[in-house]
Amino acid sequence: MGLTVIKHALANHHLKTLRDKSTRCEEFRRATDAITRLLVIEATRELYCEDVVVETPITTTTCQVADTRVLVVPILRAGLGMLDSTLRELPDAVVGYVGLERDHETARASSYYEKLPETADIRMAIVLDPMLATGGSADHALNIIGASGIKRIVLLNVVCAPEGVAKIVKNQPIVEIFTAALDARLDKNSYIVPGLGDYGDRLYGTN
Repeated sequence: MGLTVIKHALANHHLKTLRDKSTRCEEFRRATDAITRLLVIEATRELYCEDVVVETPITTTTCQVADTRVLVVPILRAGLGMLDSTLRELPDAVVGYVGLERDHETARASSYYEKLPETADIRMAIVLDPMLATGGSADHALNIIGASGIKRIVLLNVVCAPEGVAKIVKNQPIVEIFTAALDARLDKNSYIVPGLGDYGDRLYGTN
């Protein structure tokens, strides 16, 4: 389905905070929260809506209600930093988890935890992974989620590398990617350039 880079002044503002190496953990978390909400709003623009009649203080009118049968899946651990802000926008969503660990020498992902709820009534899945670098972790997680039969899957990333985008577009043709930035490239260690470092470490204050 391709890539959407959101165009919003506030997204750019919060992205600057995330990129700045002097940003403290609490500021980093606040910027993550804010930029995630912008991504969620953009990604759910086409949610199916039904007409309902409501009574205002003046008269009756027809309004629209979004179908929020949504599955939210953060990729552990960094994806957890995007979960609370997503659920504030979609409080009726159900949550699954995919735990992946990347080998820093091979850049390959392996799964250590998977937990998905019943998906028969789910209209849309939103996968949370702040950094799309090689695309290996996201591809692995999307294979797991795609096996459930969900027809619409979106991947939310704060920052993407072209290499990761190309991998997901090739391997996951039904998936829509929404990001705040498409960066230049990966370095020899498979880190995004200019990027913002290790997201999980900056989010949780670890090294």
